[in-house]
Amino acid sequence: MTTDADIRLATRGSDLALRQATAVKSQLDSRRREVTLTEVDTTGDQLRDELIHRLGKTGAFVRSLDEKVLAGELDAAVHSMKDMPTEMPDDLVVAGVPERAPSGDVLVTPDGTELDQLSPEAVVGTSSLRRSAQLLAARPDLEIVPLRGNVDTRLEKLLAPSLQREHQRLVDAEEDGEDAQDPDEWFTERTQIERDAMERRVETEMDAIVLAEAGLRRSGLYDDVPTTQLPTNSFVPSPGQGAIAVTASDSETVETIREAVDHPRSRIETTVERTVLAEVGGGCIAPIGVSAILQGEYVQTRAQILSHDGSEVIEATRDLPVANHASAAADFAADLRERGAAELIEEARRIADEDADAADGGADTVMGGEDA
Repeated sequence: MTTDADIRLATRGSDLALRQATAVKSQLDSRRREVTLTEVDTTGDQLRDELIHRLGKTGAFVRSLDEKVLAGELDAAVHSMKDMPTEMPDDLVVAGVPERAPSGDVLVTPDGTELDQLSPEAVVGTSSLRRSAQLLAARPDLEIVPLRGNVDTRLEKLLAPSLQREHQRLVDAEEDGEDAQDPDEWFTERTQIERDAMERRVETEMDAIVLAEAGLRRSGLYDDVPTTQLPTNSFVPSPGQGAIAVTASDSETVETIREAVDHPRSRIETTVERTVLAEVGGGCIAPIGVSAILQGEYVQTRAQILSHDGSEVIEATRDLPVANHASAAADFAADLRERGAAELIEEARRIADEDADAADGGADTVMGGEDA
C-alpha cells in the first residue's frame, strides 16, 4: 500500500467494471483511508473482435489487473468472479467477496417473447459456451450466433433492426401523408439505450440474446428492456456469476478489504461453486454450470455439465454441509466425473484444440466477458 491510509484499486475501464469497482470503493471509503481507481487495459479488452472463448488462456480479462497487484504497482483488483481462473498465483488471494447480485440469466427480446415462444430456428446471440449448450438443450432448433461487447453494446445489437424498421415506417407514413405518429416525437419517447441502438448497424439480426441478470441490473438497464428470467434448474449459472471478487497480496490490504467488504454467505456459495468447477476440470473449455445456495447448515448445490450441442447433459444436486463445504464440494465434483462429466470434458477439450488450431492460435479456449 502507498500509505497506511491509501488503497489503489485496479479495474477494467468498461462501464460495468467501473460500476462494480465504484461499489467496492464506496465500501472501503472512510475518513482514514483514501481509495482510488486505476483503469487497466486487459488482453480480453484488446482483442475486441475475437470470440471470448478464443481469447487464450483462462483469465484474459483478469491477468493484467492482478499482475499490477503482484508487482506492487496497485494494491487490489476488482473482478467479475465468473471471469477468474480457478488457479491463482500463490501470493494472490481473494480478499473480499461483496454481497452477491442475482446469479441467473435472462432472455432479452425486443418485445418480451419468452424462450418457448420464439419462432422455429430463431437466432439467439451469446458468447458463452454454457449458455449456447443450455439453449440448444432446451430448443435444438435455435440458431446460436456469437455476441460480444459490453452490456449496452449487446443490447444495441439486438434492438437496432426492429427500431430502425419502425422509425423508417413512420418516416414513410409521414411522407405519404398517412395519419401516423411523428417520427421525431417517436424518437424522443425512446430510452437512451434505444436511441443509441438507432445509430448502430448490425450484420446479423437476432431474435433474442441471453445475458446475466446481475450485469443488466448493475448497468442500470434492467428496466429498459423486456426480459424473461431463465429457470436456474435448467439454465444453471456459471460458477461465481453475479459475484464480485477483490484480489490482493499484501496481508494488511487483505485484512482491510476482508473486514470492509466480505459477505460470508456470498463467500461460502462462491467457494462451493468454484471448488466444483476446479475439481471437475475443463471450466474454460466445457459448458459447465454450478449454483450453490446456503440454506441453514447446508449448501444446496446444483451442477450441470453439457456437450457443446446440448444433446448430452450430466447433472446432479446435493446438499453439502456448510461446516466442510469446500471438501464436500470436491467430493461432489469427483462423483460428477465418475457419472460421465469427465468424458464430456474430454470431448470439449478435443473441440477446443481443433478450434484453436483452426484459429492458428494453438491456445486453450476461455470463457469470460463483460456481463457479470
